[in-house]
Amino acid sequence: MRDMVEIGMGRTARRTYELGDINIVPSRRTRSSKDVSTAWQLDAYRFEIPVVAHPTDALVSVDFAIEMGRQGGLGVLNGEGLIGRHADVEDKIAQVVEAAEKDPDPSASTRLLQQLHSAPLDPELLGAAVARIRDAGVTTAVRVSPQNAQALTPSLVAAGLDLLVIQGTIISAERVAQDGEPLNLKKFISELDVPVVAGGVLDHRTALHLMRTGAAGVIVGYGSTSGVTTSDEVLGISVPMATAIADAAAARREYLDETGGRYVHVLADGDIHTSGDLAKAIACGADAVVLGTPLAIAAEALGGGWFWPAAAAHPSLPRGALLQVADEERPALAQVLNGPSDDPFGSLNLVGGLARSMAKAGYCDLKEFQKVGLTVGS
Repeated sequence: MRDMVEIGMGRTARRTYELGDINIVPSRRTRSSKDVSTAWQLDAYRFEIPVVAHPTDALVSVDFAIEMGRQGGLGVLNGEGLIGRHADVEDKIAQVVEAAEKDPDPSASTRLLQQLHSAPLDPELLGAAVARIRDAGVTTAVRVSPQNAQALTPSLVAAGLDLLVIQGTIISAERVAQDGEPLNLKKFISELDVPVVAGGVLDHRTALHLMRTGAAGVIVGYGSTSGVTTSDEVLGISVPMATAIADAAAARREYLDETGGRYVHVLADGDIHTSGDLAKAIACGADAVVLGTPLAIAAEALGGGWFWPAAAAHPSLPRGALLQVADEERPALAQVLNGPSDDPFGSLNLVGGLARSMAKAGYCDLKEFQKVGLTVGS
């Protein structure tokens, strides 16, 4: 039963929980982490680790996406970022980082991001990036916004796209627009030959609606990270991730029964910083997680130790800031994901930490681990 709290006369609110509020409770026999599988499959594509890179220029370049694929995960290009606007994207990213280092006022780097994003998108540049990833033999994925999905998708598919990610801060099954045709996701997805992952959603109802559009996966959250995302300050919208993931997992079960067996994957995107957070997200019901700042410390990350979300470049209402997450020698992406680790706080060997948590609780795969016992801290 939902825990409703009266916040004033005639007005109630639901009590919700963050990942930091819950604890995993091992209650079965333990097993070796060597006997644990962290693999999952999205449509026809199998991944050895349940980690997706957040689609931002600060993180995912062509080379990063290729290395992410080689490590068993999925790197998602930002189809509306700088990589599709500037041939010298590395130089442009360096300019942004330099601006952030010189001026502590976040407005300076934000203005530069907005200026760089005002350049028109070049479908040939974006298509060439997708083709390079595809030629490397890893799964290709690109993020587009709901408002630009119809315009950008055909050229992406022609370039060899495997997975399309339609992502905004908040998304619904139909985007209403007064200045043109609304995006009807159900119709749009049915006409595509590639699977679609859509999000973010914050509640059970929206998650269920997106599942009914035919999406192969639903993203829960919008990548919320303290000091980076500012949707709470700008819009008053934040995500209690433990509750949101559990609600989406409930929608998945409902949709599974409704369709007689169609399974839609839940991807958790937000407030996941350590291997312990990753384990909690899976325990709450996620099939995989979308990571930003935890991967931005990697040597391969395009931002050189700095991170910002795609929404930081919005032309009129930016909802993110630049944050330096690493300033010394940075570990390789392989070490961040698969170890070995010399950090006792869970920032390295993220997947190894997840596997060890699963083993301590006695589970051998991700689906089973979603049944682990949980408690709420005081």
